[in-house]
Amino acid sequence: MMRSILCCSVLLLALSSVQAQFHTIDMPKRSPRVTETHTLGITKITLDYGSPALRGRDVWNDGTVPQKGEPYAWRAGADMNTTLSFDTDVTIEGQPLKAGTYGFHIIPDNDTYTLLFAHNNNQWGSYYLDVDQDVSLKVTVDPESCSGSEQLDFEFLNRTENTVTIGLEWGEKRIPFTVGVDLDQTVVTHLRQELRGINTYHWQAWDDAAKWCLEHDTNLEEALSWAERSIAGGYYGFAANKNPNNMLTKVRLLQKLNKKTEMDASLAELAQLPMTDSQANETTVFLLRQSFYDTAFVVANTALQQNPESWFLNLNRGLCHYFIGSKKKALKDLDKAAASVPDGFAKRMGEIRNEVASGTYKLPGA
Repeated sequence: MMRSILCCSVLLLALSSVQAQFHTIDMPKRSPRVTETHTLGITKITLDYGSPALRGRDVWNDGTVPQKGEPYAWRAGADMNTTLSFDTDVTIEGQPLKAGTYGFHIIPDNDTYTLLFAHNNNQWGSYYLDVDQDVSLKVTVDPESCSGSEQLDFEFLNRTENTVTIGLEWGEKRIPFTVGVDLDQTVVTHLRQELRGINTYHWQAWDDAAKWCLEHDTNLEEALSWAERSIAGGYYGFAANKNPNNMLTKVRLLQKLNKKTEMDASLAELAQLPMTDSQANETTVFLLRQSFYDTAFVVANTALQQNPESWFLNLNRGLCHYFIGSKKKALKDLDKAAASVPDGFAKRMGEIRNEVASGTYKLPGA
């Protein structure tokens, strides 16, 4: 008898298994799964969630999203819990959160919302979430109104260089929270990794990394070493490429670091390098803004020998003459520049000439 029961049980299990195999076909879902990625600085933020529709429901008040009675967690979507992944450390509403993937749950309490980031991130809904044991971070936020959204979705809003607001939107309600990154730390760490790979063979990569630090006023000593690597190359000078781009980066870093002797020597090297008209333009503009008028004149004058009709190089050399103290030569160069200036800059060119003639011209930002 026992053997018969056992055989029947095995048979039923086998039939159940066979039947289950016939339900693996991919079918349309009432709440389709959505995956989207946003990059903040170099930090990748990935959301994965089920997106239910309103279908005429008042979801914030009819119990679909639990609002009444004792507050309990909601999966912030449909089916499997919503997940949020960060590939670097971040902050959520100013609170630190380590890189990783988190189940995202919300506890509504009237019109206040507690957001839960759970390291236990693979749950069906929120039913078995242990709020005390599974959650790495809790923050509380207030909702906002938004334009109507039939499907639950997440929007990335109010982006800056190092913050972005993520808003869950459904119906006419948005639940927002701000994600932040330490831009300097994450980018510099990333640059160090990048420069150890294939980019180690490209002078442009070393120069780009140095420029990023320069423009963000961070990690300047190491950035200077990167600029020098771009110029001098690696072992035995491999992939060396001294050019106006990386030499200008080096000069700017030396100036930022108050290394005047080294900067003067690098400026002299820079002024002697062959340049395209665009390189000469960038270099002379920088030199003019730093009041290195004599060196700026050498660069503009040399470049004009190869590009005598360049309106912007004639403009730059004219400004060099003006700041050195030769107004007559300045006006001559400005008149030549005006003869070929693009229509969109013609009005400003006339204003510059008048200001030079009256001795009132000042560089932008001066």
